[in-house]
Amino acid sequence: MHVGDGHSVDLEDRFNKIRGVGEEIITESELRALLETTPHPTAYDGFEPSGLAHLPFGVLRPILINDLLDAGVRMKLWIADWFAWVNNKMGGDLQAIQSVGRYFVEVWRAAGVDMGKVEVLWTSEAAENEEYWRKVITVAQNSTLARTQRAITIMGRTAKDLVQTAQLLYPMMQVADVFWLDVDICQLGLDQRRADVLSREVAVKLKWKKPVAVHHHMLIGLQGMKSPEGYDENRSVDTEIASKMSKSRPETSIFVHDTPEEIARKLNSAYCPPKVLKGNAPIEYSRHIVFRKQRSIRIERAEKYGGTVEYFSPEELETAYAEGRLHPADLKRGVADSLDQIVSPIRRHFETDPSARRLYETVRSAEKSR
Repeated sequence: MHVGDGHSVDLEDRFNKIRGVGEEIITESELRALLETTPHPTAYDGFEPSGLAHLPFGVLRPILINDLLDAGVRMKLWIADWFAWVNNKMGGDLQAIQSVGRYFVEVWRAAGVDMGKVEVLWTSEAAENEEYWRKVITVAQNSTLARTQRAITIMGRTAKDLVQTAQLLYPMMQVADVFWLDVDICQLGLDQRRADVLSREVAVKLKWKKPVAVHHHMLIGLQGMKSPEGYDENRSVDTEIASKMSKSRPETSIFVHDTPEEIARKLNSAYCPPKVLKGNAPIEYSRHIVFRKQRSIRIERAEKYGGTVEYFSPEELETAYAEGRLHPADLKRGVADSLDQIVSPIRRHFETDPSARRLYETVRSAEKSR
């Protein structure tokens, strides 16, 4: 970077902003080269519509999307309704799945994403186009069965869970999406890395545009770290994927519709041993959510316990906790208060806006009837 070179400074800022989104980037050198030649690269974030929004989807993802928009990235949000259908989400009811998709868009709007800067696209619309399926078949022709079965983990399943032939279409469709959407960056969770790696391999083989993969952090559930069951070759990646906050395990999740009392109750039961940072759920939420949304965490306590304290960075809070100057109960209470402040605008939107309220009720009813 040259002093006085405005373009270089801007490039470095954009690079660092995107690097802050990705826990893993494949590869950083390719990302830098992309930014040097493309002022506004295109990225996509795809998701299966299923269930109510929890912290990873309703809070962390909007943070990451806004960071990418700030870096000059053009975002495409891929509502993967057909993927959810193939994966038997919402009982395989496509109409219910699409209702969840509309609800998800409303969650992001309520969470502060400027949806006017985002292109929202649906798999079901692409599926009406012959060219989309041509790309799916072309990808399948250039992928082995064994490679496809290994990539089944992107569905939240392992190969031994594969019971329907349709599920083999899932990785092929996801890889084809990259080229159908014509993106420069795949911005997905770390649990989607096998599909992204496969898309890069297919791109080289077919001489298609090879995407940069920006894999974001997987927020752990309230239970802390779990033993992996073999999603990848890297044990740390395996552990992160196995430990992620999952809507299919609601007892380990915090949802954007949870009341202050529910958030406090859930945080009170979180894995949070004294002086231990690794796998500590409240520590994790403070670093990846609270300090990205708030300038500090303020914890009120009685004078006999040290009095009210305020932390202005994850490092400051974590040092105090590791040294035993912050008690687990105080940490839990402080993080619960902060999370409530962060989700309250989303919760309030769905309570007060009539159309948003109807979407929420539709999704909640569909969940209960499954």
